[in-house]
Amino acid sequence: MSLQTLRKSNTLDKLLASVQEENAPQEKKSYVDERLWKPELDKSGTGSAVIRFLPAVDGEELPWVKVWKHAFQGPTGKWYIENSLTTLNQKDPVSEHNTSLWNTGLESDKETARKQKRKLEYYSNIYVVSDPKHPENNGKVFLFRYGKKIFDKIMAAMQPEFEDETPINPFDFWEGANFKLKIRKVDGYWNYDKSEFEGVSQIKENDEQIKSIWSSQHPLKPFLAPDNFKTYDELKEKLNRTITGVRSAETADKTDLPPQNGSAAKSNGVTSTASDDEDDTLSYFSKLAEE
Repeated sequence: MSLQTLRKSNTLDKLLASVQEENAPQEKKSYVDERLWKPELDKSGTGSAVIRFLPAVDGEELPWVKVWKHAFQGPTGKWYIENSLTTLNQKDPVSEHNTSLWNTGLESDKETARKQKRKLEYYSNIYVVSDPKHPENNGKVFLFRYGKKIFDKIMAAMQPEFEDETPINPFDFWEGANFKLKIRKVDGYWNYDKSEFEGVSQIKENDEQIKSIWSSQHPLKPFLAPDNFKTYDELKEKLNRTITGVRSAETADKTDLPPQNGSAAKSNGVTSTASDDEDDTLSYFSKLAEE
């Protein structure tokens, strides 16, 4: 660089602009997956929407993926919210610990094991037909996380109980059906019992519009990628901190987790008793689990 170039580039305005840029408020990192759609309740505690389940993306066999998760608060007040390795057909320390608790024969230990049991989550691509609370979502493709109750309704549509009912494929563009999502709060938890499928209909009028929806879908296999799961040792360490409040290295030769009895399992009056489709608690406390 010549002195002439340096003289032109080394300006006060440039230096001040750099300082202002460095001191500007940094955008906070968001842990919200913007691809995920979630219904919203109104002030009366009810909510509704119309969605359409979409077929598998190109290169994948199923239009859904299953993930097992543990979510509970330990005696220390710390939260354990992690994907379970049983999703990948591997050993998981919480499942092993729950088995040990159950085998003691004590009802208090069995109750603790129940509160720490696995929670099943499904993920599918959906097309939002109508979102009354957020109409800006209408006509867009999202990922939808749901539980066993909604999956059971999908299976009931595919395998109806009565002979006069015609099976449908809810994930089909042409012969599928819109799903009327109706939510109430029952005993403090979201309840989807009144949700139902509409009659068979084509999602869009022409194949060009359908192709546009299909090309907007998100792959589901990444939910099962190894990097979405901590290792067995990492999970055991996390479980140990949740139950004892100390790290494994601080427990010396004590390799087995201590038993939990009914009184020890209580913490701050909060336990994991959410229903299959309730994720409000998980959404709120997932941040606390990392603290």
